Amino acid sequence: YMVGCQATGEAIVIDANRDVDMYLRAAEANSMRIVGATETHIHADFVSGSRELAERTGAVLYLSDEGDENWKYQFLDGYKHRLVKDGDEFKVGKVKLTVMHTPGHTPEHISFLLTDTAKTESPIGIFTGDFVFVGDIGRPDLLEAAAGMVGTADSGARQMFRSINRFAELPDYLQVWPAHGAGSACGKALGAVPSTTVGYEKLFGWAFQIDDEETFVRELLAGQPEAPKYFAEMKKV
Repeated sequence: YMVGCQATGEAIVIDANRDVDMYLRAAEANSMRIVGATETHIHADFVSGSRELAERTGAVLYLSDEGDENWKYQFLDGYKHRLVKDGDEFKVGKVKLTVMHTPGHTPEHISFLLTDTAKTESPIGIFTGDFVFVGDIGRPDLLEAAAGMVGTADSGARQMFRSINRFAELPDYLQVWPAHGAGSACGKALGAVPSTTVGYEKLFGWAFQIDDEETFVRELLAGQPEAPKYFAEMKKV
């Protein structure tokens, strides 16, 4: 995603993929300058383009500082960056992004509440990365299944239970912008439409219909597709 402030001509890219030229073209076409790049988590299914964006534009990297030492970003020397935690805020022009720690898919995973401060102090949407999809939630077993991190599937599922209960407290009207749609291996039943709302997921998302943690953990871990073999290598990259 790319979000821009029309008032200042500044923009930020969220979860950039490796082909950064499309963001540069979009920014130029809309008379924007990319001043920031951020990620919801360390991806396993594709190589991030955030560092290249920072190199080519001078953008500041806003990256998660959540999780323990096993989940910290590396190789940041030479880049302008800010490590962020739950509740932190940063602005791109008049657009404010508020960090929400949403572990489960990965321990360091964060989401971003978007507020257009030129109009309101209430958020209008949330970038959920691989946390909440349309009709599904992120799988917590990839670190164990693909990267060999024993015990992380069960603990991740329990983190996810707490995260979605916190998500359910957000206003129903909030738009939800996930990182993936149908066909992704990061969940087991992703919908084909590109976005949803908090209220819709609370009403129809299977994960939000389960109140018991043990039942939730069993259902979330059951029936997940085989983890693609390249995911382990992507984590290293």
